[in-house]
Amino acid sequence: MCGIWALFGSDECLSVQCTSAMRIAHRGPDAFRFENVNGFTNCCFGFHRLAVVDQLYGMQPLRIKKFPFLWLCYNGEIYNHHTLRKQFDFDHQTKVDGEILLHLYDRFGLQKMASLLDGVFAFILLDTANRKVFLGRDTYGVRPLFKFLTDDGFLGVCSEAKGLTDITRGTAAPANIAALLPGHFEAFDLQPSGKVQSVQMEPFHCCTREPAHAVYDTVEALPTGFDEETVKGNVRVLFENAVRKRLMAQRRIGCLLSGGLDSSLVAATLVKLAKEEQLQYPIQTFSIGSEDSPDVLAARKVAAHIGSEHHEVNFTAEEGIKVVEEVIYHLETYDITTVRASVGMYLISKYIKEKSESVVIFSGEGADELTQGYLYFHQAPTPEAAAEDSVRLLKELYLFDVLRADRTTAAHGLELRVPFLDHRFTAYYLSLPEDMRTPKRGVEKHLLRASFEGLGLIPQEILWRRKEAFSDGMMSVKKSWYECLQEHLEAKVTDVQLAAASAAFPHNPPLTKEAYYFRQVFEARYPGQAQWLTHYWMPRWTDASDPSARTLAIYQPDAEQ
Repeated sequence: MCGIWALFGSDECLSVQCTSAMRIAHRGPDAFRFENVNGFTNCCFGFHRLAVVDQLYGMQPLRIKKFPFLWLCYNGEIYNHHTLRKQFDFDHQTKVDGEILLHLYDRFGLQKMASLLDGVFAFILLDTANRKVFLGRDTYGVRPLFKFLTDDGFLGVCSEAKGLTDITRGTAAPANIAALLPGHFEAFDLQPSGKVQSVQMEPFHCCTREPAHAVYDTVEALPTGFDEETVKGNVRVLFENAVRKRLMAQRRIGCLLSGGLDSSLVAATLVKLAKEEQLQYPIQTFSIGSEDSPDVLAARKVAAHIGSEHHEVNFTAEEGIKVVEEVIYHLETYDITTVRASVGMYLISKYIKEKSESVVIFSGEGADELTQGYLYFHQAPTPEAAAEDSVRLLKELYLFDVLRADRTTAAHGLELRVPFLDHRFTAYYLSLPEDMRTPKRGVEKHLLRASFEGLGLIPQEILWRRKEAFSDGMMSVKKSWYECLQEHLEAKVTDVQLAAASAAFPHNPPLTKEAYYFRQVFEARYPGQAQWLTHYWMPRWTDASDPSARTLAIYQPDAEQ
């Protein structure tokens, strides 16, 4: 996890530039560099480093002797950088995984470079020889990137929008800060005047090899066919290798463990592979909740089963309410379910930073979107409709769960890794027939669960434990975090204010007092930037007015199953 920042065509004073770059210092607590581009006026980079790979040579902007005209700032991990280096016989100067981008770009250009990458990334690549700037972002937007371009040719780029807000207020022309779309790159021309002009935005596809081909250095081609046993075997192989490749780190690895299916599979596989790879430390797992919360009790069972070094973080509604405003500042969104679920993840990340040595943190994000894990998928009218909505959710992850997971961990200088969003795992799963991926016999994510049946990887009751939203499972089934928030915010927003919400907030008007309060906090921090959120996350095929699973008729807490 790092923080990247750059300005092109700017005549802002140095103090404004440095102050803006420092707004994302939390993303990289180990080192900071601010650098102007030699020979190019009004071009500068800022970089906050979290040292995970090649602690000696990993500072950025990255430049190597072979390509003195290329400047690279990137945030991410390229898991196949060793493979690509051998395949194309590149002569590397450092051990930094991102150096592979420079070699690939020089030999093949940007489009093919992106198609060969297996990893997660956001990058700023400056080609001074051709006077070009390129921005790019991974398929699901696991790594964030924001940008603006003014009418008078001023380009700003940053890992988080907060690093750009103060700059844009001082420009002559209005600037619209927006996220670079996942799976896209954008190219800009640097004019002789020093101003910037956008020339193209295009989608790209990482790791374009077919799902049945070799998926990792140590794995042969997968068996083909859609019979159940073949598919389940392939799911296991692909998932295990998605976890294995993410072991690339020189810092201690840990894992968030809610006790649900997704995080339990990640944690169990991580512990298994750590033993095989002979890591010199036990894997730490972390759960958060009240003493009798469903999540804490389930996570405790899983940790005992897999033998992790387990940590439990006590969560109270009072603690959660205290940090809501701080959380919204880091998230840069007012989406209801994102804010609600982020509070627990923010507090557990704070604990990890202060009380443990783990820096690289695995998590289960992406599984619900990919494997149709949300309870509302039980109400899908057809398998085809369910499959379409699964793809929609994956495309929108950068607005919701991936945003939550990135910002809450990055706020405390941790690096997030999400194996369920591995390109090859998702490509294979989405290539399966629609009716194989739907809920079956009243159980969501049936195929994923069945793929690990009988292996003893996690306890049987956890393997078939019903979906419980993170923000709902942190507290007692008698009184959820969702209910505590509603009670607290009842007095914070008046009925009169809520009735006038559409006039006060015409874009995404809040429908509840909780949503109104989140919006108020957001507007105080980021006035006029409501468009960063295109729409609220809500379940489909239902008339629910709140994203909580507890509002759905199909919901039953663990205690009632």
